[in-house]
Amino acid sequence: MIHLNWEKNPIIKRVKCIHAEAKKYKVNNMLTKGKEYDVINETEEFIFVIDNSNRVAGYYKEYFETI
Repeated sequence: MIHLNWEKNPIIKRVKCIHAEAKKYKVNNMLTKGKEYDVINETEEFIFVIDNSNRVAGYYKEYFETI
């Protein structure tokens, strides 16, 4: 149940969204191109950030670049 406390976890790093054009999922309403986001958790395939809804959500790493 780690997801219940994610919003209180320390920020690991910051990333910048480079695009929000997803082939399969709709992410353009939760990510803004050019905006910087705080990373809360990271796996090999996903980055968990505080998105435009002010909640933690996981996205593919292909949407971001490290600042």
